[in-house]
Amino acid sequence: MDFAIPAELQTLLGQLDQFIEDEIKPLERENDNIRFFDHRREYARTDFERDGWPRHDWEDLLKEMRRRADAAGFLRYHLPKRFGGMDGTNLGMAVIREHLAAKGLGLHNDLQNENSIVGNFPTVLMMEKYGTEDQQNTWIPTMLEGNARIGFGLTEPLHGSDATWMETTAYRDGDEWVINGAKRWNTGMHAATHDYVFARTSGKPGDAEGITCFIVPVDTPGFTIEFMWWTFNMPTDHAEVTLKDVRVADSTRLGPEGRGLAVAQTFVHENRIRQAASGVGAAQYCVDESVKYARERKLFGQALSRNQAIQWPLAEMHTECEMIRQLVRKTAWEMDNGIDPMYISDKVAMCNYRANRLVCEAADQAIQTHGGIGYSRHMPFEHIYRHHRRYRITEGAEEIQIRRVAQFLFGFAGPRKDSLGPSFASRFNSVQKGAPASWLD
Repeated sequence: MDFAIPAELQTLLGQLDQFIEDEIKPLERENDNIRFFDHRREYARTDFERDGWPRHDWEDLLKEMRRRADAAGFLRYHLPKRFGGMDGTNLGMAVIREHLAAKGLGLHNDLQNENSIVGNFPTVLMMEKYGTEDQQNTWIPTMLEGNARIGFGLTEPLHGSDATWMETTAYRDGDEWVINGAKRWNTGMHAATHDYVFARTSGKPGDAEGITCFIVPVDTPGFTIEFMWWTFNMPTDHAEVTLKDVRVADSTRLGPEGRGLAVAQTFVHENRIRQAASGVGAAQYCVDESVKYARERKLFGQALSRNQAIQWPLAEMHTECEMIRQLVRKTAWEMDNGIDPMYISDKVAMCNYRANRLVCEAADQAIQTHGGIGYSRHMPFEHIYRHHRRYRITEGAEEIQIRRVAQFLFGFAGPRKDSLGPSFASRFNSVQKGAPASWLD
């Protein structure tokens, strides 16, 4: 196996670095835009008087960053060429997202609402995979041009990871569907024109089949944004939404009727591996900055870096960064090389929960290493912690990720399903009943 980053990807990383220096850093410094990234960042970004929504000038800056990245040809990297992309690979996205996150906070890759000079576009990928030809031709250009934004409404007040038990329902009435229910943490609703709403259309609670995805205009009668949830990392884009007798045409359905969870899986599966890559990059940034500080900081007449109490936790995190980095890249490479995602979803889960946990631990250690200044908002570590802490819950909580690994490990799912053979106890009992002792071998 060749562990080297492909030459064309190395070239692209260099082009991204140059673009950041030429276009993004100057934009970050003009008009006091640095206020969105220094100690004033949370207040500068958040309109606390407007239910915690993002401030307009913050959103405008992100829009300008995306416009420049798109004009330079970087923003749509992962999308198919027919949509202006580069047919980018999962490995490419993993390497790029890690590379950008390892640069620390900045306009180039803030990840607030998934903003980066190399876009993620999970809602576009959902449309590209499951939309009809008419839907793709209508929606994808509109979304990429910024003239439409689609939220994501899967989680409910009483149901999160147990999405098969969702209580939002939809029934047919002629050529229309009528939707009733509620959604919580409905992503992107501060600026959404439409919402991906998942509702049960058949079957019973707990069934994986029978859930359907609809593209619902947010101005549809009966669709109400009740309030925005204030979160650990502000501003918020997560709404409480209720749907009462919301009527939509059958043409708004995305994907086959009853197969909505497969549609949703596209969103979370794409995000999980990229979150993991970003987590590795941000964790490495925390380690590297801590090493720099420890080498410069003098304590009792010598550099702080001379103390093993400082060396060892950072050395361990540096080691874990390397291990998770290689697992992320290997898994992304396998995704690119035609391995059925269902056969490596345990590996995606491993990458996701371990990387998300690592970056939180690394940010906390960076705060500790830097002491009082690390605890202040003049350093970026509290922001990194607050941002990445959400990923231990979203796209499947880490407990759900570990559960997925266990399902594959114990043969309840995946390629080992029903093929592990009898347990030691059952084999021992067989010997007691007269089976050949070699059965225990």
